[in-house]
Amino acid sequence: MKQLDRLGTGIGWRPEIAAAVERLPGLDWVEVVAENVCPGHLPDSIGRLRERGVTVVPHGVSLGLGGADRPDARRLADLAGRVEALGAPLVTEHIAFVRAGGALTASPGLEAGHLLPVPRTRDALDVLCENVRIAQDSLPVPLALENIAALISWPGEEMTEGQFLAELVERTGVRLLIDVANLHTNHVNRGEDPVRALDELPVEAIAYVHVAGGLERDGVWHDTHAHPVPRAVLDILAELRSRTDPPGVLLERDDDFPPEEELAAELETIRATVAAPGRRTPAAQARGTRGAGTDAARETDEAPAAPGSGTVSEAVTVSATATATVSMTAPAPATAHESARPAVPTPAVPSPAAPSAPGQGPELPARQRLGLAQAALLSALVAGTPAPEGFDARRLRVQIRALAAKRADVVAKVAPELPEILGAGYRPAYLDYAKSRPMRDGYRRDALDFAEHLLVAGRPEDPDTRRRLTHWWQDRAAPRPPRRATRFVRAARAALVRG
Repeated sequence: MKQLDRLGTGIGWRPEIAAAVERLPGLDWVEVVAENVCPGHLPDSIGRLRERGVTVVPHGVSLGLGGADRPDARRLADLAGRVEALGAPLVTEHIAFVRAGGALTASPGLEAGHLLPVPRTRDALDVLCENVRIAQDSLPVPLALENIAALISWPGEEMTEGQFLAELVERTGVRLLIDVANLHTNHVNRGEDPVRALDELPVEAIAYVHVAGGLERDGVWHDTHAHPVPRAVLDILAELRSRTDPPGVLLERDDDFPPEEELAAELETIRATVAAPGRRTPAAQARGTRGAGTDAARETDEAPAAPGSGTVSEAVTVSATATATVSMTAPAPATAHESARPAVPTPAVPSPAAPSAPGQGPELPARQRLGLAQAALLSALVAGTPAPEGFDARRLRVQIRALAAKRADVVAKVAPELPEILGAGYRPAYLDYAKSRPMRDGYRRDALDFAEHLLVAGRPEDPDTRRRLTHWWQDRAAPRPPRRATRFVRAARAALVRG
């Protein structure tokens, strides 16, 4: 595999810290959320950085290469256009799915608004490899893919994360973007060993590394990208450095931005960690060299998870935020309230890891098996349908709340007028709306749908507030919200589809 040019030390460029980023000493490169820049209208700050010779790398969040469908040609063309506009030496995305349903599964299309984990199975790997090759053929520069903080564990997985990534690289030649903060998140919340993951990775394929902060609350690590980088994440970075000298390392900060002096200090700490001679942490020293600790690693991975461990996902947002993951052990039945939620129909399907047994009918194609499984999971997460077989219902309920909360946060960012108009009533109203109403076409459309939902229901009760919300909706959607009768017609059509 051809070695990529060195990137050095960089930071995620965000509009809120654009001026501070330009003043950071010794900055080699920046990463931008691809979907947040327009090729014909790049931010002035990005233009000034490029003029100084600072490399700019686009980081995509919406391709969904781990989904069952083939990559969308328009999204690939848009990403390629951003690569060319930025003069980028490479482009990055995620090993995740972000939407499901549609024609492949004969079920309603659903948007997650978040990066969701791909099952580590042969089916999923086959589909991912084909999707990666399609993307590589469509992009003008090398592609690197990022490991995510897993939202939930799939039943019937066949590989560890390191094994899955190693075979992906072997079959496609894709580069890797390793997020050491995500390795830490999965270690705390799911008991996955970051040292073992690094042992199994093809480190020569690493294009660069993400470093980010978070915090632990109630026994759960939240990968917030809004807190200082903790020592544990820097230790994993040092572990990686003991195996290879990564071409680039980047600090991610997406919210609660500190003074630029603190950002500069964090970058200096990262530089020092990467510049230091390779060292092993005590855990790695105990494990020994590659392969020597395989049995111990297997025993660690197969031990029962501690109660209360788990994840809350990295979000697909206009500001590329990340979250944590929440894991629990004992399944719990759905409540009566959850059972009464309107359902988006998704068929009951076997795990994507297990094709039909002989005598049980013809085997479905891998894409369809994966698509059915992903649609069932996403429907449970965003549309209130029952948990698919093999998933922990209690864990899913925690995830549902986390996804809805992140969705509320992002809608408030893309439509800041809504929390201004609704005040303290915005968040509870939105969370109630999101319980059984999945996002259908991005966050801006979701903001309009939420406002329409309130207005049709005669809310808010205060006439002045309702008038302001009506004006906001009219300015962006149509002359007037649909009448109640129109909504009844839509509901009837949806019921027919479910039937």
